[in-house]
Amino acid sequence: QVQLVESGGGLAQVGGSLRLSCEYFGGNVRFHHMAWFRQAPGKQRELVARLTPGDSTIYVETVKGRVTISRNNRKKTVYVEMNNLNPEDTAVYYCNTPNSVFQWGQGTQVTVSS
Repeated sequence: QVQLVESGGGLAQVGGSLRLSCEYFGGNVRFHHMAWFRQAPGKQRELVARLTPGDSTIYVETVKGRVTISRNNRKKTVYVEMNNLNPEDTAVYYCNTPNSVFQWGQGTQVTVSS
C-alpha cells in the first residue's frame, strides 16, 4: 500500500511563496493522476490541483495562475508550488489521487499571515 508523506508547510506572509512536497513510499504512482487537496478550518477538503500521468495540469479557479503542480518520479515526490499566497490559502494540504485511492497522509499545515 502506498504511503504519502507531505511536508514543506509553514508560516508565510501574504504575497509569499511555499513549495510543498509529497513523498510516496511502498509503490509507484507515476501512472496515476495525482492531486493536491486542502482543508481549511471548518470546511470540507477540496481538490485544488491535479496532475495527469502525462503531466497535464488542472487547477481550481481560486489558485489558477498562482499554483504549479509537478512530479519527480525519480525522487518519488509530487510537488505543489504556491505563489502570491493570501490568507484564504491557510489550510492543511494533502496529496492523493483525485479519487483518494490511497490512505491519507498527515498533511502539512500552511498558514498565511498578513
